[in-house]
Amino acid sequence: MLRKFLRDVPAVVGLVIILLALALAVFGPLIAPHPEDATAAHLLQRLRPPSWAAPFGTDNLGRDIFSRVILGTRSALIVPLVVVGASIAIGVPLGLMAGWKPGWLSAAIMRLTDVFLSVPQLVLALALTQLLGAGLRSAMFALVLTYWPFFARIVYGETQRLRESLFVDALRCIGMPRANILFVHVLPNMLSPIIVRATIGMGFTILVAAMLGFLGMGASPPDPDWGLAIAESRSYLPAAWWFSTFPGLAILIVVLGFNLLGDGLRDIADPRLRRSR
Repeated sequence: MLRKFLRDVPAVVGLVIILLALALAVFGPLIAPHPEDATAAHLLQRLRPPSWAAPFGTDNLGRDIFSRVILGTRSALIVPLVVVGASIAIGVPLGLMAGWKPGWLSAAIMRLTDVFLSVPQLVLALALTQLLGAGLRSAMFALVLTYWPFFARIVYGETQRLRESLFVDALRCIGMPRANILFVHVLPNMLSPIIVRATIGMGFTILVAAMLGFLGMGASPPDPDWGLAIAESRSYLPAAWWFSTFPGLAILIVVLGFNLLGDGLRDIADPRLRRSR
């Protein structure tokens, strides 16, 4: 599997992009030329084009955009990590319970899942964020509420498939508790689709979080947020094109990295795709 992954050039490129983004998130304050520009303002240097002193130019408050893009990597990765992690914590147990034993509880869980899946995720996230109030915490909470059904649906289908397996029948015959069967034996056999969904979901969550920031419902000034930076640049386009271009490219590159890695993991995890190549 490792050799097959290393032969998949797009997946390796995606992994390299994610590792670089993680390095920027961890060591950003040490790498950024002007870490103080996370909150500082230099009005005499506002809206200067890219130069050797400021490779990405400066924004409307004279802050170095290159430094703010680097510093914004941390929040750009923390949001999807929290959202996807919390969604897995909610969706996986619910999917296991619904898929293991048919009944009123299973039907109730899946109908609730269908209700959330029937509404576009961005529309639902916007409505929930507006209801909870603008802010990064509200945005993450709204994204969790809109994303857990994807994991519940995947785990539900996999649990229904695995509950009829011979090894599950054998575990039942020896009297193993249901919780042990589900979490020790059934869950590890469905990790591949969960990991693939989580990887692709990370990129999509970054994009949705940037949209919420662009609409003023995510991070608030003066946080170095990519979506917020694009929103602040609207009044200065097209003259100050660099103001929105470089934060937008950062979003594009990181989302592309997660999508490439997710596609590569999907090709490895799906036996049908392995046989077709």
